[in-house]
Amino acid sequence: MSAEAISVDPVGAALPITFAPRLIEWQRHSGRSGLPWQNTRDPYRVWLSEVMLQQTQVSTVLSYYPRFLERFPDVRALAAALPDDVMALWSGLGYYSRARNLHRCAQAVVRDHHGVFPDTAEQLETLPGIGASTAAAIAAFCHGERISILDGNVRRVLSRLLAFEGDLAQAGPQRELWSLAQALLPEAPTREDMTAYTQGLMDLGATVCQRTKPLCGRCPVQMMCRAHGTDQISRFPVKTRRVARRFENWWLLLVRGTGADGQQAFWLERRPAPGIWAGLYCPPVFADEPALQASLSSGFARRLQPLEPVSHSLTHRELRLHPLLLDLREGQESDGLPEGQWVPAGALIDHGLPTPVRQLLSALS
Repeated sequence: MSAEAISVDPVGAALPITFAPRLIEWQRHSGRSGLPWQNTRDPYRVWLSEVMLQQTQVSTVLSYYPRFLERFPDVRALAAALPDDVMALWSGLGYYSRARNLHRCAQAVVRDHHGVFPDTAEQLETLPGIGASTAAAIAAFCHGERISILDGNVRRVLSRLLAFEGDLAQAGPQRELWSLAQALLPEAPTREDMTAYTQGLMDLGATVCQRTKPLCGRCPVQMMCRAHGTDQISRFPVKTRRVARRFENWWLLLVRGTGADGQQAFWLERRPAPGIWAGLYCPPVFADEPALQASLSSGFARRLQPLEPVSHSLTHRELRLHPLLLDLREGQESDGLPEGQWVPAGALIDHGLPTPVRQLLSALS
């Protein structure tokens, strides 16, 4: 590897000089090219795909991306939308703060930039919900800016490539890896080079240099990868701090009613912000069953039917949901119920619902 290395400031690391050209060549011949957000320089479409792909698999985003564009074809349409409409279309995609920030960002672009996204990463990063790596992706893909992305997949690729010993749970090593990522960029790239290089980093991390069972035999830079050369792939990236998972039990009050017109409806509340599922619609939530029962009139409490508990995993939390059904077949009276509102079953699709809630209500419809 020494024949392919240069000394780079400010961190003084030896870097493989052929990394960028090899990655560009590999992406053009073997990388992904048929994804619906590729082959465009429209910042709105690139931004939307980047936000959707954060901590979400491509296979999942493929079904949401076209529906979102059909409803909100440009940034002005998204900025003018009602928050409930945005959350409803995002429902099931998870990490709902992304949807709230997406809406805020669109409004900022229209309000402060006349509906045109800034064309540099530095300016893009000032917008709500756009971090450094997302800003770099938009600037590189749409304007050919010579700047590197550094999302989770790319951190893994570069950590293994360089056998980077810094602890990425700490800010200092994160900044050092950013500097190395910038030093690895292609020299004097064309716009097409920056597109291929940026997409190549994404493709390499997503399809070859995977977190577990990396496909080193298919890697275009295997020969210059220090972790592979020392048989230490599993050591990198180094990240010592792990966020402890919390386990919580929630009791959900599922109230089902039927109006005079025969239309079935459910009693839902909007979840408060901040917190889990903020801004989404959900059955009233309680810390335990006695608290749930205490929220009801005695007549309603006696009619509760326990349903099968449901487990749901979040990023750093495991929820155990305990639904109790109150069936008001003869009407939709609300006296004696906790705060909320009736939502017709046919209108649930127009409301942002957490995935396990949507599944519960669908089974009861």
